[in-house]
Amino acid sequence: MRPDRIVGGADDARAVLLMRALYAPFQRARDKLVLMDLRSAELTKYAANAMLATRISFMNEMALLAEKLGADIEQVRRGIGSDPRIGHHFLYAGCGYGGSCFPKDVKALLHSAAGVGEPLHLLQAVEQANQRQKEVLAARVVQRFGADLCGRRFALWGLAFKPETDDMREAPSRVIIEELLARGARVTAHDPQAIEAARRIFAGLQGLDFVEQPMDALEGADALIVVTEWKAYRTPDFERMRRLLRQPLVFDGRNLYEPALMQAMGLEHIGIGRGAPAVEVEMPLALAA
Repeated sequence: MRPDRIVGGADDARAVLLMRALYAPFQRARDKLVLMDLRSAELTKYAANAMLATRISFMNEMALLAEKLGADIEQVRRGIGSDPRIGHHFLYAGCGYGGSCFPKDVKALLHSAAGVGEPLHLLQAVEQANQRQKEVLAARVVQRFGADLCGRRFALWGLAFKPETDDMREAPSRVIIEELLARGARVTAHDPQAIEAARRIFAGLQGLDFVEQPMDALEGADALIVVTEWKAYRTPDFERMRRLLRQPLVFDGRNLYEPALMQAMGLEHIGIGRGAPAVEVEMPLALAA
């Protein structure tokens, strides 16, 4: 209802006039309507989503590198985001993008490019990087507990591909749940909106349970896996979390929590790209004076 811009494609002068008349009452402060030819408008739509997908995959790749180098991707994000040429939007590392737009539009561009003999090497890498990122959390669970997860149970917070929706299309949670169940684990999941959608998607699948309250998923679980950055998950009762979990271990797929805070609360935190703790630098006395 409050778009930054409205991109329209047209090849008819009367259609352009009608569009301008239609949108005029909604953009009195400034003209948000960007009109162009049909082909350019189509490509603009796909290119915009592909650019955002590229930013996400770039940060996810940097997060994996940060872990190997002992850097903290959150500090890196703040550093590069402060450059006005880059900005802070869509620079958050996590467990991959999903939904109905980014995966579909990247695939559509790749398909269109292949049809005209113009391979898009960068977007091929974006898609591959995102698929790998969806597998990171499950791989870390396996690294910690072993390939055979029989007898293990994991709490999972977040089923939808992003907050404020029940949409589970291409959601990272689907990859994680399927991998854990395939290895013999049980999963108890919570999501503020997507539980019914998940029941339909995973109908008949053994080993997956749903709960109405986030904390109910934790009782007796070997670890908590955070997949979607819902506001309801941002400030939990950490003390209660520690008591309910069989092991005080959190796989934080959206970097919701500060590692130092988790450590102080007696919880082990495994995030995405959080390879180094924040360092407080004292101001020299001469400068302080």
